[in-house]
Amino acid sequence: MESPSRRFASFVCIVVVIFHIVLVRANVLGDSTTSREVIRNWLQSDCAKNRVRKDQDDKIYTSAAGVGNHQDEKDIDIVATYTDTSGVVRLGTVKSKDLSASWYWEDPINERQDQLKSSQRLEDSSQSRVRLGEFDKSSLVELRSRDSVTQNPQMSPLNPVKLQRRASRQERKDLRTAELLREDKENDSQVQAAAIERSKELDTTAKGRYSIWRREHENPNSDDTLKLMRDQIIMAKAYASIARAKNETYLYKSLINHFRENRRAIGEANTDSELHSSALARAKAMGNILSKAKDKLYDSINVARKLRAMVQSTENTVDALKKQSAFLIQLAAKTVPKPLNCLPLVLTTDYFLQGRQKRVVLNKKLLEDPSLYHYAIFSDNVLATSVVINSTMLHASEPEKHVFHIVTDKLSFAAMKMWFLVNSPAKVTIQVENIDNFKWLNSSYCSVLRQLESARMKEYYFKASHPSTLSDGFENLKYRNPKYLSMLNHLRFYLPEVYPKLEKILFLDDDIVVQKDLTPLWSLDMQGMVNAAVETCKESFHRFDKYLNFSHPKISENFDPNACGWAFGMNMFDLKEWRRRNMTGIYHYWQDMNEDRTLWKLGSLPPGLITFYNLTYPLDRSWHVLGLGYDPQLNQTEIDNAAVVHYNGNYKPWLELAIAKYKSYWSRYVMPDNPYLQLCHISQ
Repeated sequence: MESPSRRFASFVCIVVVIFHIVLVRANVLGDSTTSREVIRNWLQSDCAKNRVRKDQDDKIYTSAAGVGNHQDEKDIDIVATYTDTSGVVRLGTVKSKDLSASWYWEDPINERQDQLKSSQRLEDSSQSRVRLGEFDKSSLVELRSRDSVTQNPQMSPLNPVKLQRRASRQERKDLRTAELLREDKENDSQVQAAAIERSKELDTTAKGRYSIWRREHENPNSDDTLKLMRDQIIMAKAYASIARAKNETYLYKSLINHFRENRRAIGEANTDSELHSSALARAKAMGNILSKAKDKLYDSINVARKLRAMVQSTENTVDALKKQSAFLIQLAAKTVPKPLNCLPLVLTTDYFLQGRQKRVVLNKKLLEDPSLYHYAIFSDNVLATSVVINSTMLHASEPEKHVFHIVTDKLSFAAMKMWFLVNSPAKVTIQVENIDNFKWLNSSYCSVLRQLESARMKEYYFKASHPSTLSDGFENLKYRNPKYLSMLNHLRFYLPEVYPKLEKILFLDDDIVVQKDLTPLWSLDMQGMVNAAVETCKESFHRFDKYLNFSHPKISENFDPNACGWAFGMNMFDLKEWRRRNMTGIYHYWQDMNEDRTLWKLGSLPPGLITFYNLTYPLDRSWHVLGLGYDPQLNQTEIDNAAVVHYNGNYKPWLELAIAKYKSYWSRYVMPDNPYLQLCHISQ
């Protein structure tokens, strides 16, 4: 049985609901769905807030009936009016037990106390957030809204469930913000690390006169005045010649005087900043006299003719200077410096004075044991050969298994022998032989020897068509190199004959330096190839058409002009496969074909490319880096990581012509405290 106060409260609820329905009909609350939501929300809050306070009797009645414990109450009928889809107002009844869990009962007496407690919790939460520095704009708006609830008790208090949900949302937002910040820091760290790695790969070394850090590149127009003055000099020479032909003496003298003054002002300058302070004034004065000359002497035909003559004369001068430069470079590269000439003389003297030739005994079994690591070096340079062996043994494992076979000429044999008798590395076996003792190597067997003895070849080498001047013989300068006359340069094609008991041998030039252990080359699977070498072709460079004459049918019919070239200097030769394929016979065939030098010029690389065509196994480039004898712009990292570096070219490391930054790779293996080197004043 319901109390009178509850019946009165129900009546008030119905009246208010009817009032809301009227508003709906007036299109204030919107469609019927929205109306039902409004009624439901009102039943949750507005109706409850307008309940009539119970008097003392109602409290007693309610207490006696068990009201206040909603789980034990009888079901309550909730009457509500609503508007259906057609706009008709209808009356409906809802049982309290049919309400969803989101509906709750509220005690008006405790409502104010709950409101104050909620407001206090919000204030405490907001203050803690401010202290932790987690206060963003959304938090500020939220705090202001909560403060307004606390300051205005008439406003609706926040539902504790909603407060909990809001706190959960804020917590998730804070966690997501922290996660995004952490990911952002990780991304920044990764980008920074990647940038550092890329910066390490950049080559910031200055490259000659094209470096952007050089002074002349500070201003792209830094040589404008210099270029202007040089152009004025050219025009002054042209007009002076025309003035003299037309008997314009005063104008001729004026042009010559300004020409000389401008030449002195330019001097050795390469940029405007290096010009004399009076250069600009002289350029203006030259401009005035040229203007007068143009007004008086200008004739397009005469000027054009004179300029063409000047261009031709300049080109002839440049060609002559290039030829002279090439000759001087060849001369400097092939002239033995005095200290290096001293060393073999001193060694040869000691070799015969001490009678060392009678005390040399080598273990022949070691020299012919195919299970050991055998090297071949053909050279007449004692110091260079010692660097090759010293650098090889410094990086070699098991030095007692390494055997070096050195072949030199008769002139250098005693010096080479004496050096390695006194300065041989520990445990290593070194054999020194004289090429003149190879009796089988004669002109009847060897094509090169037969050609060198011919009058035709002597004419080519030594007379060079009897040039009257240096420039006339420029075409043959490169090939008048002594190494092309030496059989040591061609002995590499006779390795099976020189070492008949060996199966594999590593050929080394005397201008290389070893920086790593080379023993893995002996276990290399060469896949049936005879020669293992590093290829030298890059894009269109160092291919067969550079070395061979493809206009000759014998060459064009048998070889590919785009085939990749390779390098001598460090080559592994499979002597068993060499003998099986008769590679020396192939070499002889092509060498005889080239007796008139129409297939290729002189040297050992072109016949090597032909002989081992399609029989060369390409090694990784890190095994052999070339160019230290001519290219100052090599990659420093590649040089440092190479197993062998090669000073091929004219700038050998033992010469003053050597490229300074590469010289240390070679000089570190020279023994400066050696008495022979000190006696000859050799300090590398």
